[in-house]
Amino acid sequence: MNKKIIDFIKKKNKSKIISLTAYSKNIASIIDKHCDLILVGDSLGSVLYNFSSTKKVTLDMMIEHSKSVRQGVKKSLLVVDMPHNTYRNSREALNNAKKIISKTKCDAVKLEGAKLSQIRALASSGIPVMGHVGFTPQSVNTLAGYKVLGRTEQDAARILQECKDIEAAGAFAVVLEMIPAELAQEISQKLAIPTIGIGAGADCDGQILVWQDFAG
Repeated sequence: MNKKIIDFIKKKNKSKIISLTAYSKNIASIIDKHCDLILVGDSLGSVLYNFSSTKKVTLDMMIEHSKSVRQGVKKSLLVVDMPHNTYRNSREALNNAKKIISKTKCDAVKLEGAKLSQIRALASSGIPVMGHVGFTPQSVNTLAGYKVLGRTEQDAARILQECKDIEAAGAFAVVLEMIPAELAQEISQKLAIPTIGIGAGADCDGQILVWQDFAG
């Protein structure tokens, strides 16, 4: 595990982690000095391209935007989303993660869901990987709408266990999206790795915002 990742993990329980998205060099260069983490999120599909779903975002799109962002990042940890259908199995995940890192020089990749074999494959190959649980946009049925997950005792227990499994598989951090604040607080207390919230209350180790939302 490289020093940048180690230093990032050490922020847990010491200082709040500041995170924003970026999709270009110009924005990255502005926010870099203020952030601990910059994410090139597949949210660029809706933010920049007006896609109805992040499922339409391609690997090439993520790579090109990440190459631009990399030019503006000097200090922050740079993480890139692996887009839909690029990590369906361990081999595919490893091949595409290697491609992203070699072409963009990012520090880590992020994937959605409890993809434990994929996380283990990446981590064992020395590729830092961030997990993402709760609401996962790449798998959502847009017709069913967007809703908070983990409200029932059974669902909350499942999400907590997913987080524990993701940590055990080798992830260095996990995003918690659209889950109750009480559950996010419990997860944050029980994990040794940082939690980054998206609509998950104030007790995560950090929050991440789309920079356009932050800027208003």
